[in-house]
This record gives sequence, C-alpha cells and structure tokens, in this order.
Amino acid sequence: MLTLFGKDGFGSTIVEAACVLLGEPYERVEADPFSSEDDPNLERLQQANPLMQVPTVLLPDGTVLTESVAIILWLLERHPGSGLAPEPGDPLRPTFLRWLVYLPAAIYPMYTVGDVPERWVNGEDAQRLLKEATVNRTLRCWELMEQGLKPKPGQFLLGETMTILDLYVAMVTRWRPRRDRIRQVAPNVVAAAERAEQDPRIAELWARNFPPKPAEG
Repeated sequence: MLTLFGKDGFGSTIVEAACVLLGEPYERVEADPFSSEDDPNLERLQQANPLMQVPTVLLPDGTVLTESVAIILWLLERHPGSGLAPEPGDPLRPTFLRWLVYLPAAIYPMYTVGDVPERWVNGEDAQRLLKEATVNRTLRCWELMEQGLKPKPGQFLLGETMTILDLYVAMVTRWRPRRDRIRQVAPNVVAAAERAEQDPRIAELWARNFPPKPAEG
C-alpha cells in the first residue's frame, strides 16, 4: 500500500483523487508543511523529502516519489486502460502531456513565490507588488491554456472524455486568484474543471479538500 503525505486543499488532492479513481490502495498521512507545531508526521515527511513538500509518496519498498505529475504518471502506468489519460500512440497523448506538465511548470512556481513573498524580497510594498505580479502571471498562463486547448463548451479539456488533466485543473483553479477571476480569461477551461469535479466517485474527497463556503445569513 502507498503512503501519501498530504494536506487538505494542497497539491496532494490530485494524487489522492487519482488513487480513488484508479482503485489504488493508499494510506493518507496528514502533514502541513507550513505548520510550526511539533508533529511526528512532519518528521516522517522530512525524512522522506527534505524539501517538506506534499504530495510525497512512499512506495512499499521504501522508494520515495515526489512531484505530483511524476506520481500521477506512475499511477497511470500501473493502471493502463483506465481512461484517465490518452494511451501512448493516441493522437491526443502529446497534448495531454504538454498541458499536464504545463500546470506545475508554469503556474505552480507562482505560488512558490506568491505564498511567501517575504522569502524573496524585503519590505511590504515590494512584497505586495511581487504577489500581484504572480497573480497577473498566473492569469496569463490560464489565458494561454484556453487559447491553446480551445475547449468546447459543455465538454472536457480534451473532448468528451474526462481525464486526470481536467481534475488537475479543477484543483489548481481553486487557488489564487480563484475561479471568478480565472473565468474571465479562461471560461471554458474553468467550465471543464467544474464539470470534472462533479464526478460522484470523488465527491467526498473533493468536499474534504475544498469544503463549500457556508451560506451568508
């Protein structure tokens, strides 16, 4: 059984969703990399991955897997024919791989910088400007994804079949600057993500990671 270090609402969400959809048994270990409290789970995470990133996966033989796309691709290889990705040789395979890697390559770094701007620059004004710059860059990346994929209204990103790419986008569009702003530059990308996260197989998992906001009274 896999051991998955994760935190609700973090990048571990997509790996957990993939395990559920593929029927891959796993044990989830809650680990908040930003916590300052003494936590034996964080010690375990640091031993496995000194960068203290989630998701981090431990295989039964002790092998450590990090980087969400690497973990996802490894899982897909273990479950060929799952339908969650175009198979090798499928004309859509290059497009799938391009945009799957695009998410952590182009968009993830904006959170690495924007979440803790004080790590990179000094002074409140400089930190505010840096955070704003990461948001603008993120929106531009979503706009380019919309232009590159040209998803059709009412469909998923690669057509009529949901892939793990749709769910990856569903996760990342939950993050800053969130969907209302992302929708302005990538409406069909967001629509595909919203359709994907309605899959009943992941409803409970998704609600835990992204609980609905309470109604205003």
